[in-house]
Amino acid sequence: MNEFVEQFLLESRELVDQATADLLAVEENPGDAERLDGAFRAFHTLKGSAGIVDFAAMVKAAHAVENVLASVRVRKVPVSRGLISDCLTCLDLILQWLDVMQLDGEIPPKADEQAAAMASRFAPHDPTPTGSPTVTSAPLGAAVGVNGFSPAAAALLHAQVDLLLEKAPDGLIGRILSAGRVAINVLRSSAVAGGVADIERAAGAAAAAEDGSCLADAIQELLSTVAASPAGADTALGPEVARARVLRVDVERIDALVKLTGELIVAKNAVGHAAQLARADPDPQTLARLLKDQHALLGRLIAELQQSVLAIRVLPLRHVFNRFPKLVREIAEALGKPAKLATEGDDTEADKVVVENLFEPLLHSVRNALDHGVETPAERAALGKAPIATITLRASRKGDVVLVEVLDDGRGIDLEKVRSQALARQIADADTLAQMSDEDLVDLVFAPGFSTAATVSDLSGRGVGMDIVRSNVERLGGTARISSTPGRGTLVALSLPFSVMMTRVMTVEADGQVFGLPLESVIETVRLPISQISDIGKGRAFVLRNRTVPLLDLGEFLGQSRSTAREGDTNIVIVSTGGQLGGLKVDRFGDRMDVMLKPMDGLLQGVPGVAGTSLLGDGTVLIVLDLQELLR
Repeated sequence: MNEFVEQFLLESRELVDQATADLLAVEENPGDAERLDGAFRAFHTLKGSAGIVDFAAMVKAAHAVENVLASVRVRKVPVSRGLISDCLTCLDLILQWLDVMQLDGEIPPKADEQAAAMASRFAPHDPTPTGSPTVTSAPLGAAVGVNGFSPAAAALLHAQVDLLLEKAPDGLIGRILSAGRVAINVLRSSAVAGGVADIERAAGAAAAAEDGSCLADAIQELLSTVAASPAGADTALGPEVARARVLRVDVERIDALVKLTGELIVAKNAVGHAAQLARADPDPQTLARLLKDQHALLGRLIAELQQSVLAIRVLPLRHVFNRFPKLVREIAEALGKPAKLATEGDDTEADKVVVENLFEPLLHSVRNALDHGVETPAERAALGKAPIATITLRASRKGDVVLVEVLDDGRGIDLEKVRSQALARQIADADTLAQMSDEDLVDLVFAPGFSTAATVSDLSGRGVGMDIVRSNVERLGGTARISSTPGRGTLVALSLPFSVMMTRVMTVEADGQVFGLPLESVIETVRLPISQISDIGKGRAFVLRNRTVPLLDLGEFLGQSRSTAREGDTNIVIVSTGGQLGGLKVDRFGDRMDVMLKPMDGLLQGVPGVAGTSLLGDGTVLIVLDLQELLR
């Protein structure tokens, strides 16, 4: 893809965001001429930009909306909910086209047909039709390939099914894990994120049962479901947006990098001078002082360079917040619960990886707020509340931590209902639930399989929503908590690292390999008599301060046979993930250090238990472990 097309994609996405915000503002206040003009200009510019890159279908679709908005501006056509919905649908179609171009670098092959169908939607709104033929409004985007897979990606998924159904008994577990990982990577690369959790669960169940058929069934069901689903049929659960390949960077940040480059060149020359002195056999103490000073200077410059590079990768949270006004509108309309979205702190910045991976946790949180938290209009009227509920997205930054919150003004969480549902779903027994504090009960909302929905619907009831929120946030190195006030509302708070590339780790050694453990998950290190470790089924555990802690032997995990020693002491790192304690048995404790984490790429992306890699000073590869995945 050339730079010209990349610029077109970047600017078009910004214009779609602008048009969406302006259209929603006009729907709320039809007399807002400034926002109406903004929406008109956005479509006009989209049309012009599409013409420059010879995207005739996009020109046609944008022109149809532009015509109608021009009539609205001169009051020939009134603002209506139906008109706004059609304008937003057109923006959805444009985004689908942009996603395909982002992935393939080509204009979607069926775009002309889709544009004709879209233009026909605006014929009833337009008082001055241009004579375009009326086309039956078929499901838009059905052949674009955004909600479906490319031929190569279906082919790859079918190959995994064949692999799983092989009769050879040898290597079954390896085939299951490999097929599951490939399927997940295909979903992510095809921008079809909705089935990832299902495939992960099916892979775990298949490995536990040593039977690949259930994973094969899950992949085949996903293929048939996606193939049968028209694009845009479930906007609230829409596909993951293609990752941005271009970033707009403040020129001051570039200038800072240029300045640092100059200082690093000076430091490099100083190190060269020290090398010349070493060859001339100078006084060792003089050389030692010189090297110490230059090492300190390099340390300072590299620290500044790291911060400058990280600052270039940041995005404002409006990048993800801007996707929610329309989603809140659509979900609220489907539920029959009028609601509006308010945002605060959307200029707060975070690493682009954090921002781009926030959409799914926020989507589940917002959807739960509307489905479970917000009352019906009649209930709100009886309680003296405003007829239109408010969902608030707000963000702030404190040091290296970004706090993102979802707040609703609904009914709050019914603790007795939580207790009864947890008992019915066998998440905890009656005695345990009776001893739980209110805070612990509320935290059960994050438990896998938990739901307070009476029935399963398109929006809730399957018990996977808030579980996904916590697991996805922890995968980013963050934490999720929830608090509630009966009758006043619920708050979901996500605490995230400013950057996922710079990580503070503790190193350990097991079976001759050095590993890194995220330091925020390390509670303490202990030396424990081996005799205090007990076998429990296929696992092992020990008791620490009257609490049973499961134990994972890293050496055994790497394929080393289980140690049969019953005497002496062993080294254990106590870690916390998902609110649960775990122990890692290691050979040696190492150092604490900052590392630039390199994520796993390609088919190695998402390898179970591995968050990424880095290099140590001696050139050794440091594998940084994903403790949540490793210990679950």
